Amino acid sequence: MARATRHGLVSSAPARALYELAADVSRWPALFSPSVHAHYLELGDRTERFRLWASVNGEVKTWVSRRELDPEGLRIRFRQEVSAAPIASMSGEWIFIPLPGGGTEIVLLHEFTAVGDDPATVDWINSALDRNSPVELAALARVAELATDVEDVLFSFTDTATLACSAEQAYAFIHRADHWPDLLPHVRRVDLRTDSAGVQDLEMDTLTADGSAHTTRSVRVCVPGELIAYKQVVPPRLLLGHSGRWEFTGTADGAVVTAEHTVLIDPEAVEAQLGAGVTLADARRFLRTALGGNSRTTLEYAQKHAG
Repeated sequence: MARATRHGLVSSAPARALYELAADVSRWPALFSPSVHAHYLELGDRTERFRLWASVNGEVKTWVSRRELDPEGLRIRFRQEVSAAPIASMSGEWIFIPLPGGGTEIVLLHEFTAVGDDPATVDWINSALDRNSPVELAALARVAELATDVEDVLFSFTDTATLACSAEQAYAFIHRADHWPDLLPHVRRVDLRTDSAGVQDLEMDTLTADGSAHTTRSVRVCVPGELIAYKQVVPPRLLLGHSGRWEFTGTADGAVVTAEHTVLIDPEAVEAQLGAGVTLADARRFLRTALGGNSRTTLEYAQKHAG
């Protein structure tokens, strides 16, 4: 039996801005707290397929979805091609309805079936939708309503290095983060747990260039020898969201490793965290230097210790 849910929110932001945020799945891990990692399988002008990893009732689940984008009608239709148990099937739609005065009614619809149609399973799925949907709607509204261009606060950057080792050796260094306190100068403590599906929970104490200490906790999705994608569960006060990934490619010259960060700045926290008069441009430079510096340092030590 198919069940349907409806969640909604009224935002002061224009419908186009909200639609464009929801349409860009690559930004979801930094934008939506449940999303951990998104990987495009097909990408066209109006249709796309992707695999998404997300927290569902406290568990990281993964599924494959197909979406149809309607930028004129401000609608996004989706259907899971491969669902994660106990969900048997899931489909739905994002609808952005312009309101008089420039605001928007956002509607998020889901229709699902449960494995075995067990009442407890149906309740579990409803609970997940009631937990995640309002969080995602609120995140869309919060970012789109900022008194600044989204590009000023939501952006990505990468660092790439070629290491004199195999991709598998470079991957192993990043994957075994429990060894980092003995190998990386900016890491003081690591608590690493890995579940049966290979998803990691990583809590870490680090030092920044100015000597200040930070505790972060991340969820990491690992594809052996190829990719480690991560999402900060509790980002630092300066950020509303932070996600990233390590990619590993073997070449004749060694392992090409790319470290990517996607960050969402909280404009209200910039001066409190970085000082009076600090601008968003200053904050972007600070984050590029601090986060990129940690990644580059990690790559340098991976070269030293890999293998």
